[in-house]
Amino acid sequence: MGITARGAWESVKRHFRELGHNTQTEDFTVVGVGDMSGDVFGNGMLLSEHIRLVAAFDHRHIFIDPTPDAATSYAERRRLFELPRSSWADYDKALLSKGGGIHPRTAKSIPVNAHVREALGIEAGVTKMTPAELMKAILRAPVDLLWNGGIGTYVKSSAESHGDVGDKANDAIRVDGRDLRVKVVGEGGNLGLTQLGRIEFALAGGRINTDAIDNSAGVDTSDHEVNIKILLNALVTDGDMTVKQRNKLLAQMTDEVGELVLRNNYAQNVALANAVAQAPSLLHAHQRIMRRLSREGHLDRGLEFLPTDRQIRERLSAGRGLSQPELAVLLAYIKITAAEELLTTGLPDDPYLQRLLYAYFPTALRQSFGEQIDHHALRREIVTTVLVNDTVNSGGSTFLHRLREETGASLEEIVRAHTAAREIFGLNAVWDAVEALDNTAAADVQTQVRLHSRRLVERGTRWLLNNRPQPLELAETIAFFRDGVATVWAELPELLRGDDIEWWKSIHDELATAGVPDELAVRVAGFSSVFPALDIVAIAERTGKEPLFVAEVYYDLGDRLHISQLMDRIIELPRSDRWQSMARASIREDLYACHAALTADILSVGNGSSTPEQRFTAWEEKNAPILARARTTLDEIRGSDSFDLANLSVAMRTMRTLLRTHT
Repeated sequence: MGITARGAWESVKRHFRELGHNTQTEDFTVVGVGDMSGDVFGNGMLLSEHIRLVAAFDHRHIFIDPTPDAATSYAERRRLFELPRSSWADYDKALLSKGGGIHPRTAKSIPVNAHVREALGIEAGVTKMTPAELMKAILRAPVDLLWNGGIGTYVKSSAESHGDVGDKANDAIRVDGRDLRVKVVGEGGNLGLTQLGRIEFALAGGRINTDAIDNSAGVDTSDHEVNIKILLNALVTDGDMTVKQRNKLLAQMTDEVGELVLRNNYAQNVALANAVAQAPSLLHAHQRIMRRLSREGHLDRGLEFLPTDRQIRERLSAGRGLSQPELAVLLAYIKITAAEELLTTGLPDDPYLQRLLYAYFPTALRQSFGEQIDHHALRREIVTTVLVNDTVNSGGSTFLHRLREETGASLEEIVRAHTAAREIFGLNAVWDAVEALDNTAAADVQTQVRLHSRRLVERGTRWLLNNRPQPLELAETIAFFRDGVATVWAELPELLRGDDIEWWKSIHDELATAGVPDELAVRVAGFSSVFPALDIVAIAERTGKEPLFVAEVYYDLGDRLHISQLMDRIIELPRSDRWQSMARASIREDLYACHAALTADILSVGNGSSTPEQRFTAWEEKNAPILARARTTLDEIRGSDSFDLANLSVAMRTMRTLLRTHT
């Protein structure tokens, strides 16, 4: 199945998408470590027919094909892969491009011609090299991708010695991360680069994860295999299945297990793409997370080569965040510690999350052995792992930490609220639609949409934490809100007025221009405006009115009092540290609460047939003096040259005075 190679290839494809290149339709140049008989290298070099393999080496040979034809070389690589045994010496030399060759690593020197010099970026005048020198040149070649499928460490950082690496066999050919000239590194093999080498390459603009991320498909497959065998072995022990039947079923499920695993790889790569996009703005939060993990004994920053506080200050000054390899390490620690903590709670036993347990197993097991899945010995661990992956991949690496800081809620309460918010706002459907845009819309547009949706769900999580009894009952909460929110969302943008509809149109048109299908563009354009639907549904339940009627009053009020303009000013407040972020969040939530309370107040005026306009007019007449004073103050604030916590706090106090009429 070559699942490790396929998993690493998910990372490669994502990196290239971000560079605007489709590896399935456009040729790209590659150098690598390994040969076609190797599982990771061989499978990897067959995952796209557009690979132009310029050079590779293993422990026996050095392969050079300066200007390969993609189709010809793909067919020959496949032939080698399908041989019982093969080496680069079996490659048909007649198929090599001009200047190509296959050389034993035991040679004293290897001739270097003009074609090789151009392909590998070797300086003019060099006519021969030792095998070690040529392999170093291959690693430093100016091509698109370095694919590592070998055993050994071939890249370190300039700050490390060869002794620091601990791989003496490759000292003669090892290069520094800053000297790599490829755009992307794919780590099918383990330990191909040191972590400092990865960081150095990434800080220089290269695209790379870590070997743990790129190889996670192999580990995930092993986990699935173990958990499936635990289930099936119990059936064998009870006499409900023979060993032969078990083995046949295992073989039949291989492809589906592979697809389940690759979905996880894809989701983790999306999480890292989102993290990289926000790395500079979230560096303070990353620093606080590292400090907390270190303080609690979970993380040794030095051992994991994560930046010191002094290095973080330097990056803050330079406007840079954590590099992708650093983010990958931090992501792993966040998931591990979150899973450990959640296992001690009752959350994995929530009946609503049983669906995660079922989704983990292939279709054949779900259809025939539901009772055995229900009683799986590791069911709590499986549910927790899937839940943490879903939460952190969609919410981001800083999400759980920031929500703890801002709300004081427990990890269980936050994960419950986030799970409910994801379901209420249909996050999975949105992300599925975004995934369908791979290689159609630009990668940065996909990331933008995902981050927009993530903010919506995060706001929903805060609202649920602040406005509903804790801990949430998942099924009950989702059932209470989902249909009402969907009803309101379906009527956007007809419900919107003034600045809200202008904002909706601008987002919709921007996405449509970027190639986003209209159905998705319409949905995404409503993210900012649909969040209050939680308040709208809650008000509808308290007042006994229909959600759409409440929504009409809510959005009409927002336009009349220019609440959206005030919200925009709040969102623009700086959040360069924890306290600014918390102050910004607090004043924003306060404004939402005021808007909701005023909506409920207006709904109490007039009769059942009154329009939103008529109800507002009646409410305005009833509260004319205080409303006039409030409007004067708010108009002065809106006319300010700048906005900060001072004048926006006054605006909020003014908004709250309008509530005194019914408190």
